[in-house]
Amino acid sequence: MRDDERYSRQRDIVPPERIVACQATVIGVGAIGRQVALQLAAMGILWLELVDFDLVETSNLASQGYLEDDLGQLKVDATAMQCRKVNAGIEIVSVPERFRRSMEIGNAVFVCVDTIDIRRLIWQAVGEQVSFFCDGRMSAEVLRVLTACDAPSRSHYPSTLFRMEEAFVGPCTAKTTIYCANIAAGMMIAQFTKYLRQLPTEADIHLNLLASELSVG
Repeated sequence: MRDDERYSRQRDIVPPERIVACQATVIGVGAIGRQVALQLAAMGILWLELVDFDLVETSNLASQGYLEDDLGQLKVDATAMQCRKVNAGIEIVSVPERFRRSMEIGNAVFVCVDTIDIRRLIWQAVGEQVSFFCDGRMSAEVLRVLTACDAPSRSHYPSTLFRMEEAFVGPCTAKTTIYCANIAAGMMIAQFTKYLRQLPTEADIHLNLLASELSVG
């Protein structure tokens, strides 16, 4: 049961009849994925699946926004708890495992994982099956958001799955900033709301915060 007043200020941007028909799966609830999950909960998604095998560590507090009370917990459990505080009516499925091809997933998938090999596995497993597929990538102050939900964007996405050895490897102290992660999550959600309104989405968005450069393809 949705409270019309609760969602009144977003009704023309987030169509209620479309979002209630969506089941969202967030794969990876680190810096980007945690924020994606919280925003989906606030917007009124009714069914949310969180997939991540990792525990909250001290290094996740500043970079991923986890709370000190979350230390030692599974990330899926800590994120689910915060999502329920945002929206008590949400149904959350926590999957404390690595992604597997056999997993049941929603019709909207948000990929927020660390490696290109896992992205390739997820795409091969579900990319052509789901209605909305969005991949958020980040390194320090550079982010990339890739969306596949129509024929041209589904054709483009596989071209971004380069070999693991071609990936840029930066120092471990310059990989994650929470503000860049939050912007990436916001851009992913913005693509999702365009999909909900049946508007064109951007297949490939690249933003360099340090250089103030934005490219859209």
